[in-house]
Amino acid sequence: MDFNDYQEAAKRTLYGNEQVLTNCALGLAGETGQVVDLVKNYTFKGHPLDKDKLTHELGDVLWYLSQIAEWADIPFEQVAKDNIETLNRRYPNGFNKQA
Repeated sequence: MDFNDYQEAAKRTLYGNEQVLTNCALGLAGETGQVVDLVKNYTFKGHPLDKDKLTHELGDVLWYLSQIAEWADIPFEQVAKDNIETLNRRYPNGFNKQA
């Protein structure tokens, strides 16, 4: 599945009122917080990393990202493409601490 196919498929579950952008931005923050909490509990509390739960939460983050782009009429594929171009410019030889 490519990013634009995902964005289109995910759109069917978007609740479309005048507060879509606010709802999606707040939802993104909440779901990101759940990812952060899983990592925190793994890193600092010694909990096992629940990869199934992490996968679920990352999917929720992806949904909100795709729907913010949808609201703004930005193809999700373009978001991914632009990000890779930025990373390639910033780190033309890949990331390393010295660069």
